[in-house]
Amino acid sequence: MKDTSLNVARRLSAMAESRPDAVAVVEPLGYDAHGKRQYRHVTFRELDQDSDRIARGLRQLGVPPGARLALLVRPGIDFISLVFGLLKAGVVAILIDPGMGRRNLIRCLADAQPEGFVAIPIVHAVRVLLPGRFPKARFNVTVGRRWFWGGVTLNKLRGGAKNSRGLTAPGICVALLRRLLSAGDHSEDLEFPSPGNVEAMPASANTPAAIIFTTGSTGPPKGVHYTHGNFDAQVEQIRDFYGIRPGEIDLPGFPLFGLFNCAMGVTAVIPDMDPSRPAQVDPAKIVEAIRDWSVTQTFGSPAIWSRVGQYCEQRGIRLPTIRRVLSAGAPVPADVLRKMKACIHPEGEVHTPYGATEALPVASIAAGEVLGDCPNFCPTKMGLSPSVPNFPGTDPKGWLAKMGLSPSAPGTAEQTRSGAGVCVGRRFPGIRWKVIRIVDGPIRSPAEVEELPVGQIGELIVRGPQVTREYVTRVESNSLGKIPDDAGTWHRMGDTGYLDALDRFWFCGRVAHRVLTSDGPMYPIRCEAIFNRHPAIRRSALVGVGPVGRQRPVIVLEPNRGQTPRDRKAKEALLAEVRQLGASSPLTEGIVTFLFHSGFPVDIRHNAKIFREKLAAWAGRQLWNE
Repeated sequence: MKDTSLNVARRLSAMAESRPDAVAVVEPLGYDAHGKRQYRHVTFRELDQDSDRIARGLRQLGVPPGARLALLVRPGIDFISLVFGLLKAGVVAILIDPGMGRRNLIRCLADAQPEGFVAIPIVHAVRVLLPGRFPKARFNVTVGRRWFWGGVTLNKLRGGAKNSRGLTAPGICVALLRRLLSAGDHSEDLEFPSPGNVEAMPASANTPAAIIFTTGSTGPPKGVHYTHGNFDAQVEQIRDFYGIRPGEIDLPGFPLFGLFNCAMGVTAVIPDMDPSRPAQVDPAKIVEAIRDWSVTQTFGSPAIWSRVGQYCEQRGIRLPTIRRVLSAGAPVPADVLRKMKACIHPEGEVHTPYGATEALPVASIAAGEVLGDCPNFCPTKMGLSPSVPNFPGTDPKGWLAKMGLSPSAPGTAEQTRSGAGVCVGRRFPGIRWKVIRIVDGPIRSPAEVEELPVGQIGELIVRGPQVTREYVTRVESNSLGKIPDDAGTWHRMGDTGYLDALDRFWFCGRVAHRVLTSDGPMYPIRCEAIFNRHPAIRRSALVGVGPVGRQRPVIVLEPNRGQTPRDRKAKEALLAEVRQLGASSPLTEGIVTFLFHSGFPVDIRHNAKIFREKLAAWAGRQLWNE
């Protein structure tokens, strides 16, 4: 018999029962006359009741279970309450990062075929202006002031008076308003009775919960099908692996993590930032929120911690309440790890979970292991909790020896600098993984998989309860990204790398980014590490020019700000030093072509993933013009 009690929204209701008056979500407002930041917040009971009202309103509106509604709302209390309300109503939330750009955003939304929008006013204005792209959108809720597009406001959905707050749609003239006004729509006049508690829609592990889009760093963004079982497993795995407990206070730099907080009984302090542009974060505002609320944990992309770490280092700022920093989305540079460790609690740690939109979390490593900070080793510094296999218990030094580590051993960062790849750590307990021989095409069954031994580079595949089973847009990608198995679907991570003797995965670059030369494959992360040692180079990128199998390896160099060579003589001097670095390693000694680039194209979500396909095309044009 199927377990139908897995609706992940039940976790919020459980916290509302056990911690009713504890603060669940904090949202920043403006500053008072004295320059002090103001906030508004809700308790777990209030958040649970509000999401009940939203769920009841959706049902009264006629939204059926399984309907897809696009959610485009700024991070804050409303966003979190809406997601839980949608989950309780059995609605599938389409969650999409507006930072992917207008063209991709509209294309992804159209591909997902939403049956309605829960969104801020400007989104509804675009929806009405593009009616052919969203023909099924009939259940529409405006978060803010409703104009000419019909539907109901969020306040009305909750059962309250018409909402006078919110954003307007600037620049829309009166004539356009009159033409687009839907005179026959009376949905705002519907009556929504004030609800009591709402029983969350029964859901099993396979019940659809959300569609979340990939970043599109190696192709068009794809809609990933999340189930209640995926979300439930994510909450448990993250909570248990890092030892997160109710009563902690988190600053989530990624909106979805705020949902996990509420499901774990953790207070979510929403930062004053644009999560779609982490590289533009104001570090002073992050520090302000941490201090105002005595934040104990924080999550964000490496781009955030690069700015915050540098800001704290330059001003001698300490954040002693922080015990745990999580950073994901791209490899975190060692210098960022050092700066963040230096400003948080002495016994705190920085963790870098590894995964993908389709499978998260997969693995994790702590800064102590990366930097070689083993003399101060404790279980949590390695990202371990009692639920993790081989937990070191009260004898961490003995555990280190058993695992082949020495307190005086260098961290993985030293091996990374030598071209070993980036160690992303050990797998979460619920994950199974294999490194398989790379296949450029579909793998139809596990029988076609060739598992590789320790130390040999291939593609990583993973399986587990937090691993999603399919794409619901760009469905042709299912044959390329998934391997059906009777015991559960394997996801092809699209990452190259190898497992070491400690069952740690070393990332060597994306499968799509390897350079296939006549002498064999070359892996970007391994080769780039050699050139990134130069103090004048901010980052480098290996790309291939020419036909596959006979590609010419090219290293594109992005100098640090202010260190770009200004004349031919300076350029030749820097190139001579770079070539010398390349000749010092067998991984790069055959590379003879180097190009300078003023600023690499990178993804918006993490501001760290290099668009190597674009760089390869650019490099080809540069070489053609020489």
